[in-house]
Amino acid sequence: MARWLLHSKPMRLLHCLLILLVWSVSCTDFDDLFQSNWSPDHILIQQDHVNLTLDSVSGCGFESKKKYLFGKASVQIKLVEGDSSGTVTAFYMASEGPNHDELDFEFLGNLSGQPYLVQTNVYANGTGNREQRHTLWFDPTTDFHTYSLFWNRHSIVFLVDNIPIRVFETKGESGVAYPRNQAMGFRGSIWNAGDWATQGGRVKTNWSNAPFVATFRSFDIKACELEPEEDAEAKCGMPRQFWWDKPSLRGLTRHKAHQLKWVRARHLVYDYCKDSVRFTELPRECT
Repeated sequence: MARWLLHSKPMRLLHCLLILLVWSVSCTDFDDLFQSNWSPDHILIQQDHVNLTLDSVSGCGFESKKKYLFGKASVQIKLVEGDSSGTVTAFYMASEGPNHDELDFEFLGNLSGQPYLVQTNVYANGTGNREQRHTLWFDPTTDFHTYSLFWNRHSIVFLVDNIPIRVFETKGESGVAYPRNQAMGFRGSIWNAGDWATQGGRVKTNWSNAPFVATFRSFDIKACELEPEEDAEAKCGMPRQFWWDKPSLRGLTRHKAHQLKWVRARHLVYDYCKDSVRFTELPRECT
């Protein structure tokens, strides 16, 4: 930013606001910004990464101490290697209460040599059941890859290595709920879901392969921080006040739209909007 611009009071205030909204979290700061929400003894904080461990005793999870509304949250993850059947590693945003909002990345383990499935889901005002499942175009167990959630008042975009794999758009005129006023915390976890995660539960968790370890690093949150007593619309909802409200971010660019089309053609293996067996009447957003 040009130095002369910072001499004006409005620009100084904007500059300070941007600093407050951007958190690039190193693992040495992990305890300052995150807390364990179950089994802290299964979370190992290293200098440049955090290991989450699942064994026959317990899985584990963490959550951010702050909550956010609109913006972008990213993390790099290296998933459980080898036979990970029955395990679920998750990166998600969630609010509190029965009518909560939630945006999910869930990585469903599988037998050695078979592809991981990435399940995404959107909860709005307590209603979910909006699963999509994708394979990936790389092996997510051999190296770190970046998984991101971007959301504003117009759409939610799930990205893998900055490539969109799913878009959920607001359709308020159709009466479809959309996450727009509940602040959500950033969360990560690993847990046992042997009853459904792998081939619908036909392949169970093989505890002889435990412990199962997923590694997280490079946490990055660029979002509007919202305290419980603050008004969501007044703090985070004013149009064009923040970078994520730019007109150019109301939808995907042409390049991003082509990437999404490529992902859907090659890697989408399940879409709730196509499941006429599960839904006798498809959800309204699907039409």
